[in-house]
Amino acid sequence: MNDQMFGPAAKVTAAHLARDAYLYVRQSSLKQVLNNTESTVRQYGLKERAIALGWPADRIHVIDTDQGQSGATAADREGFQRLVTEVGMGHAGIVLGLEVSRLARNSTDWHRLLEISAMSGTLILDEDGLYDPCDFNDRLLLGLKGTMSEAELHLLKARLRGGQLSKARRGELAQPLPIGLVYDGAGKVALDPDAAIQQAIRCEVPFWCQWPHAASLPSLDLLDLSSDVVRPSSVHWRQVVPVTGK
Repeated sequence: MNDQMFGPAAKVTAAHLARDAYLYVRQSSLKQVLNNTESTVRQYGLKERAIALGWPADRIHVIDTDQGQSGATAADREGFQRLVTEVGMGHAGIVLGLEVSRLARNSTDWHRLLEISAMSGTLILDEDGLYDPCDFNDRLLLGLKGTMSEAELHLLKARLRGGQLSKARRGELAQPLPIGLVYDGAGKVALDPDAAIQQAIRCEVPFWCQWPHAASLPSLDLLDLSSDVVRPSSVHWRQVVPVTGK
C-alpha cells in the first residue's frame, strides 16, 4: 500500500489548494525581534513548507504585523484578527505558524480559531506537522497544544515574578528610574553622565519647585523608549503650555 496516502500531503485536497495559504509570524517583544533573529528566520522559512504542499509562492500571504506583541490576548493584535477573519470568510486553505504559541497563548482565542478552521475546512500547520481541525484526533492534539502554551505563559510569568520578589527581599531589585537618573557601576542611583542633561536638571528643578505652575519656562524633554530596546539620551527644549492654577 502506498505510504503517501497516509502522509501529511494526503490531508491537502484540491479544495484546500484552491484557497490561499496564510503564514503568521510573531515575536512577543521588541527585544526578541531584535535579538532572537533565528526564530524569525525559522518562522518565515515555513513558507517553503507551504510551497512543498502545493501552494504557489504568490498565493502565500505573510502576516507579520503583530511583531513585538504578546500572544496572551487577541486585543490589539490586528494581524491575528485579520487571520481569523480570512479563515472565517473561507479564504484560507491552510494556516501556518512555527508553533501554537506564535498564534495564541490564550485558550479562548486558540479554540475560537480551531472552531472557525473546522467550520471552514482550513488546515493548520506547525513545525511538528500538518493538522485537520475537522479530524477528531488532530483537533484533540491541537487543543492540548493550546492548553500547554497557555500554561507555559503562566509558568514563565510566575518564575519571573518569583525572581523579582526574591531580589526585592534582598534589597537588590533595580527599578526603572526617572529620566535623568541612571544606575552607576556600583548599582547606586546617580545623575545621567550626559553633562547637558545634568545641567538642564540642575537649572530647571529649582524653578519648578518654587513656581510649579509657571508658564513659558524651558522644559527638559528627554526621548524615553521602552526598556526592550536601546534607549538613546537626547535633549530637546520646548516651551511649556501655560497651566492655570493656584
